[in-house]
Amino acid sequence: MSRPIRRRPRWPFPPIRLASLLAVALVVGCASDKPLADPIATLTSTESTPTQQERAMAALDQEPPDDAYIQALRRLLYQPGYTVRVREAALDRLLAIDPDAALRTLEVQMPRLTALDWRRRLCAIVVERDWKDMTPTLVRAWAAPMPGWVDRDDQRPERIALEKLYGKSGVPDVLFTLFVESNGVTQQNLRARCWELLIALGQRDRLVALLADTEVAPNDATLADLRVTARDLGVIPVNREEILWVRKLREPARAAYWSQAREAVAALGPEQRSNLELRDLAVVVALAQVDPALLQATRAELEARIESYLASPAAGSTHRLDFAGWSGAFPQLFSQWRAELKWTDLAAIVLAIDALQTPEVRSHLFDYADRDLKDRTTEYGGIIRLDEQGRFEVVEFRPRIKGNDERFEAPQDMLDAGYTGLFHFHFHATSRNNARYAAPAQGDTLYADSVRNNALCFTFIDGSRLNVDFYRHGGVSVDLGEIQRP
Repeated sequence: MSRPIRRRPRWPFPPIRLASLLAVALVVGCASDKPLADPIATLTSTESTPTQQERAMAALDQEPPDDAYIQALRRLLYQPGYTVRVREAALDRLLAIDPDAALRTLEVQMPRLTALDWRRRLCAIVVERDWKDMTPTLVRAWAAPMPGWVDRDDQRPERIALEKLYGKSGVPDVLFTLFVESNGVTQQNLRARCWELLIALGQRDRLVALLADTEVAPNDATLADLRVTARDLGVIPVNREEILWVRKLREPARAAYWSQAREAVAALGPEQRSNLELRDLAVVVALAQVDPALLQATRAELEARIESYLASPAAGSTHRLDFAGWSGAFPQLFSQWRAELKWTDLAAIVLAIDALQTPEVRSHLFDYADRDLKDRTTEYGGIIRLDEQGRFEVVEFRPRIKGNDERFEAPQDMLDAGYTGLFHFHFHATSRNNARYAAPAQGDTLYADSVRNNALCFTFIDGSRLNVDFYRHGGVSVDLGEIQRP
């Protein structure tokens, strides 16, 4: 067991004397002798200049701080439109006036900050002032994906701050201790973030050992579910979403499905069981229902089946997204991904092909796509799964929010259905001639990286054809050709 994190009083920040802030305020005030008509309005307006905002704080420092001033200072810590200098001045004042308010604001808002220069500066402040009580906040912020901000994870300022606070080799120990010692009810999100960061840092074996040691936290409900999952299915979740997935599958309402998954996994050979993921469970359960012989199929047999289909007239043509002007390679053909696909990926593609040859499935998809085309407020999407009779079916879900014809916001009930469903899916149906968009977009791949589902993307090529792409986490995207309107 690693050493526990050193505990401090709830708010360890060194006191900032109001006298010091007032001295700064006098200097700022010298910039102009003209008093501000409404300092609060000046401070809270992003149309004000940084100098005007600093003058407003200086003017408000002259009075006993009221709630309006405290709330304005809190908003400056996270609302867009303020400079780093102004935000840091607001933070110093809030620490002097109401440190608990400062703590609560940073705990909630730091992981959400899109003001990246300020986020970077906050991380540096945490180190400069040795605020180890900010460790959980740094962990939650680091775990939140920020595409395009830094090139590599080891450049994330939250990770750098933790390494400076605890030493580079000490960060895994900190994360492990936080996971084990944090409250299993009130700090579930923090624990899940610790888990996924440990996986990302190559600590999987350490977590496997934790699950094997039933003397550690024997009454912990989350660990109990993870231990049963590892024992029954050989699956170790890798991120927060998969931990939630495990917890959902372990609910009593899904006990029958759990038994099906356990039996199907037990029927697999060593090759098939290698590196099983949660998204694979629905695949092996479906194989057991649709074609049990495929549970024993070799990799070569599945590859041959896929290649035969793709070469047949039924598959039509492939249509790849035009990535002109983008840097990097974007392979989309089965031949390009073949070596990277797992046995269960191949099995999932075989099931997708079988589902899409079902006339009822194709009819439903084209009808749904036609309705998507008419609705300019959202993309449409849903789940493809087996019904109670073991038949492929399409299940529609209303988007969580509307407002963008090029985006589908999956609602929670769709995510719940997806825990036992085969594929999440959505359409690219902004026009009948949409071939240039025939592949998952960046938002789709980010969704797959987070949710870690198997997914299908359907794109109109013309009025009678939809292109089909299978995709999953890691940027894998395989063009499966076309389906024809029945």
